[in-house]
This record gives sequence, structure tokens and C-alpha cells, in this order.
Amino acid sequence: MNKKQKQSIIESGKEYFRNIIIPKHLKNLESIKLSSFKINPFLVNYLAAFLCGSTDSISQTKALLYPRILGTSINTSFGQNIQVFISRLAELTGNASGIDGIDIEFVDALDGRRKYCQCKAGPQTINKDDIATILGHFKHLHNKARLDRMSLQIDDMIVGVLYGEPDELSSHYKTINSHYPVYCGKDFWERLTGDKLFYKQLAKAFGEVVEEENIDGSLLISEKIKELAKEIEESGGL
Repeated sequence: MNKKQKQSIIESGKEYFRNIIIPKHLKNLESIKLSSFKINPFLVNYLAAFLCGSTDSISQTKALLYPRILGTSINTSFGQNIQVFISRLAELTGNASGIDGIDIEFVDALDGRRKYCQCKAGPQTINKDDIATILGHFKHLHNKARLDRMSLQIDDMIVGVLYGEPDELSSHYKTINSHYPVYCGKDFWERLTGDKLFYKQLAKAFGEVVEEENIDGSLLISEKIKELAKEIEESGGL
């Protein structure tokens, strides 16, 4: 893959964050109310004290808000909308597949063989039911290859996990990997682009979008903390 194609992927990734991930993240932050949480009063006070050394309303709010807005919220949004980025990735690289269940086709930069790839977001983002679906798509492709006399090996059908490390892969991915290769994070992007450093470059580019959009997340979170702390105080405390 040439430099221009790789830069196009990076710009597409930025566009994905700029137009989809960031607006949803900001909307989720804005919509959070005290009623949004299922509060365990024993844990919230413990966590507040552990995090801030206090159990006042500000500390309680931080213990509630930080995991939601910096963890659950953004991870859910990224996973739910990842197909948009995958589709754009296929278009930009000219590797869109017309085969049912296959997201992209590309020539592997490491072994030179054409790969038929189902893309997934991260190392924990499939469930048990997805195993049968993924294996079913590959079985269909294998049968099609035999009928059409395509040159296809088992290792040519792969799952590409966009981020993560191989040792983070869930047991569901490991089950699939016992039949077909699962390439995760750096390994996947290197096979697609031929560039060992591309994975880190792409990840860094996503962070640059926040600066380019002049978003002061710390200020927005601080304002939400004050708002929720006021709710806690007006409700009589946790």
C-alpha cells in the first residue's frame, strides 16, 4: 500500500471520529443525569474516598462519571458504529468485497496472498453467537471457491480485529482462531498496509482530532461534575 492510500485511511479515521464518535460522546456527556446511574451507595462512597480522599458530592460524582464517560460510553459508541469506518476503509483501499459476510479483500503484505477478511472492532467485541455466524460465512466462501475453482486456502480467510493485542483476544475469538486466523491490532494493520508503524500512527491520529476541533473535554467534564454534585446535594446525598 502506498503512502497516499495510508494517509487516506488516517484521514478517514479522523473523519469517523469527527463526524460520528465525538458528537455521540458529547451528546452522551450532556445527557447524563444522576438518574442515569444505578448507584451502590457502599461502593460509590468507597470509590470516592479511594479516588479523591473524600466522600463529598464532588468526589462521589467523579467516582460515578469518570468510568461512564471515559470508559463505557465511548467504547459502546465506537463498537456500535465501527461498520461505518470499515465500509469507508474498504472504499479507500479499493478492497470492498462483493462476497456475503466479507468486509474487505486485500493482498497480504506479508505473504502475498489474497485475504478475505471479516473486520471486528476490538478483542472483546463479539459474543458466543457470533462464532457460528463468522464460521458460516467462511464455510460459504469455501464452498463458493470450490465451485468457482478459486485459489483459496484456509489461511486466506481471516478475521481482522482493528485494535488490541493478541493476548487480549476473548475465548470466542480463540475458538475462531482454531479454524481460521485472527489477526489483531498491529498484526492486522501491518498485513493490510505493509507498515509496522501504521497501527500506532492511526491511533495517534484519532487523538489529534480533539485538538483540531478545539474541544476542551476537561472543561466539559468539570461542568458536568458540578451539575451532578448539585443533584446529589439537592437529593440529600448518597
